Amino acid sequence: MAGPKLHITGAACTGATTLGRHLAEALGVPLLDTDDFYWRPTDPPFTDKRPAAARIALMQEAMGEDGWIISGSIDGWGDPLLVGADLIVFLTAPTAMRLARLKARERRRFGERIAPGGDMEGVHANFLVWASQYDDTGFPGRSRLRHETWLAEQTVPVLRLDARQPPDRLAAEVLARLAEMGYGAGGEPKENAT
Repeated sequence: MAGPKLHITGAACTGATTLGRHLAEALGVPLLDTDDFYWRPTDPPFTDKRPAAARIALMQEAMGEDGWIISGSIDGWGDPLLVGADLIVFLTAPTAMRLARLKARERRRFGERIAPGGDMEGVHANFLVWASQYDDTGFPGRSRLRHETWLAEQTVPVLRLDARQPPDRLAAEVLARLAEMGYGAGGEPKENAT
């Protein structure tokens, strides 16, 4: 039976991909991280965007029909991916926490490459500035205001979660909501669900 179709989103480093991994394992569905489709593979990474139509086509091919989880942000370009979605999970966390997570993650991923003099120093510095502006209502990029506007336009139910909680607790909350929506413990639709 088909599993649920979820989109997990929020500001950078709210833990959408981490939560997505927990849920994908629990539900037995594929996880699609938008960064893997949004950016062409380059070195240094995250410097060459794919056109939106190409991103969407690649993601639709990878999604299949038997349930999926999309982690990351698709607002502004990926609405066709949500056709048939069951739930949007919107994660929030304080800016200071997100930036600390981001710095730690980037150090793990890239080490000395993001240090002063490293080949990714500029990319990293720009990413930090970009991520720090999420709560700025005048910021034209991915922002809380843009996310809230986009969420208000969706017909898919939205579950808002505080990403200060550990991933296993967040996953339990999502699984509980799916159970309320008629999905069983493994994510499959219950036989009598409508």
